[in-house]
Amino acid sequence: MQHVHSFAAGQWIAPGAGARSIASAITGDVIADAGNDALDVQAMLAHGRDVGGPALRAMTFHDRAKMLKALALHLREHRTALYDLSYDTGATKSDHQIDVDGGIGTMLVYASKGRRDLPDAHVYLDGVPEQLGRAGAFMGQHICTPLQGVAVHINAFNFPVWGMLEKLAPTLLAGLPAIIKPATATCYVTEACVRLMLDSGLLPVGALQLVSGGLGDMLDHVDCQDVVTFTGSADTALKLRGNANILSNSVRFTAEQDSLNASVLGPDAVPGTPEFDLFVKEVQREMTAKAGQKCTAIRRIMVPQAQEQAVIEAISARLANVTIGDPRDAATGMGALVSAAQKRDVLDKAAAIGAEATRVFGDPDDFAMSGSKGAFVPPMLFHCADPDTATRVHDTEAFGPVSTVMGYRDLDHAIALLNRGQGSLVASVITHDGDVARAVAKGAGAFHGRIYFNNRDSMAEATGHGAPLPHMVHGGPGRAGGGEELGGSRAVMHYMQRTAIQGSPDILTAIGNRWVPGATEHADKPHPFTRVYGDLELGDTFNSPSREITLDDIETFAHFTGDTFYAHMDDAAAKANPFFPGRVAHGYLLLSFAAGLFVQPDPGPVLANTGLDNLRFMKPVQAGDSIKVRLSVKLKTPRNDEYGEVRWHVTLTNQDDEQVAEYELLTMNAF
Repeated sequence: MQHVHSFAAGQWIAPGAGARSIASAITGDVIADAGNDALDVQAMLAHGRDVGGPALRAMTFHDRAKMLKALALHLREHRTALYDLSYDTGATKSDHQIDVDGGIGTMLVYASKGRRDLPDAHVYLDGVPEQLGRAGAFMGQHICTPLQGVAVHINAFNFPVWGMLEKLAPTLLAGLPAIIKPATATCYVTEACVRLMLDSGLLPVGALQLVSGGLGDMLDHVDCQDVVTFTGSADTALKLRGNANILSNSVRFTAEQDSLNASVLGPDAVPGTPEFDLFVKEVQREMTAKAGQKCTAIRRIMVPQAQEQAVIEAISARLANVTIGDPRDAATGMGALVSAAQKRDVLDKAAAIGAEATRVFGDPDDFAMSGSKGAFVPPMLFHCADPDTATRVHDTEAFGPVSTVMGYRDLDHAIALLNRGQGSLVASVITHDGDVARAVAKGAGAFHGRIYFNNRDSMAEATGHGAPLPHMVHGGPGRAGGGEELGGSRAVMHYMQRTAIQGSPDILTAIGNRWVPGATEHADKPHPFTRVYGDLELGDTFNSPSREITLDDIETFAHFTGDTFYAHMDDAAAKANPFFPGRVAHGYLLLSFAAGLFVQPDPGPVLANTGLDNLRFMKPVQAGDSIKVRLSVKLKTPRNDEYGEVRWHVTLTNQDDEQVAEYELLTMNAF
């Protein structure tokens, strides 16, 4: 018997009054208990706000990203223990890998994105500065800073590890502490994962807390600096969303809930094509992975009317080859539902669907595990002959291995059926026809958080209909909850406040730790290319001498590179162009000469030129004009213990001090 603890205000708390029993999904025997009505939820919130929050906010984005990477690698070393615990949830080893490895992989992606997409700073700059005054002395900039509260994550039973880590990673990266509340049925797996993270010593005190069991009245005490996220049923989401305290304090609330996800077989994907076989495989996998207990599983199957019978036969044949049983057995292809209560719910929902559709595969009263005390059900495939008049197949989610085939007349009909779900996390379309894909994206995009297209070209690399990836948004409109998670660095912003700041270029530079044109320049120091990374300061500037551009320069560059575009070689043709006064210098000639004007040629701290960004040409340069360069340190980002990246703001001006080009140069500089 396992006693699942909570971790509250720095202390492990054993189950107490109000504890609930947890049964094995395999045997039905009680294996654990969890819950304690005596948790001091206000102390937990205060601990996160007053201890965990300041510690996380003292770290930069890069510091927190490094912490995430170390946590993920630590979990990877100990994942076998999580696998072993997960069998009693009814999941197979491949299901554990989706959950455990998927969660660890998501954390690693956020660690990488934190280093690559976010600054080594405490403030995130959202967009570019806006010039608000005519002379550029008054400017504006949007910034994002961490909220100063706590994120309360209320998670579902089906992914006790991934469901936690996919929310926790961007939360911690943003600098916000978290209180995790897993579903009680599988909280023993989450508790083990939380213990691993806390025991690693990698997290600041107060950054992570755990509620095993009920939250009590915690949501009655959250405020405008807190965030509440929920994954689960629409009914529970509605109840939580309507909490008076959440409403009165405008607490951020994100829900990811019921979703009637669908998959469409394109009109071109007839039997015998790779797309037809791929479609059948995807449906079978989504019906049986995690015993269909996935928020992204395929619930509705839309096929051309001419292919209904072929699809039913093909899916049924694949389902017949799935072995249902004890998930600890390597031969098992699908395990049990998470609990007896979940089994009752799935059977009740399947019966409701059965009132409008015919079950064509899977009899829960007659299959190999029908006499088991575990929460086993077979995959059940239905056929709805009249999806236009049906309602239950479009609004009832049996959260298990249950799906319904329905035919469509044409693509517009398929799109209409897709949208009958009134908002889903994902829709998939298996087609090799770009016109079909475009039509579905235009017609159904507004109703779906993600649309997954797959065919013979992408199938070898595609991750599957039901696999949310950390790089892409996970969430959906309407019935799916109207929320949004993941999506790369977008997820981090959900735990930060966007603020518009206004002031002088020097003030914006100081706040954002990024030099803004118009801010103070330091031009009285040695050449910046002769100074190591640590000696460079924002605004350090080098002003080059001038160089005259000759006609011979232009012609030599043209013949040497092969770029004999008429604007550089034919004066009459160039004058006929509204952009040119006559023959002009190549833009890349100007860049080459600019490098010659600012580069310090001797070996030194500059190790490599790694590229340029945001190049613009503002004014043509003709033979006889002169150019000079201003090179300023705009941003510094450490990359490792040996070197860091320097972003330089580069402007080229002519003999009249008119700007002719602008870009950002990237170099790697030794410490």
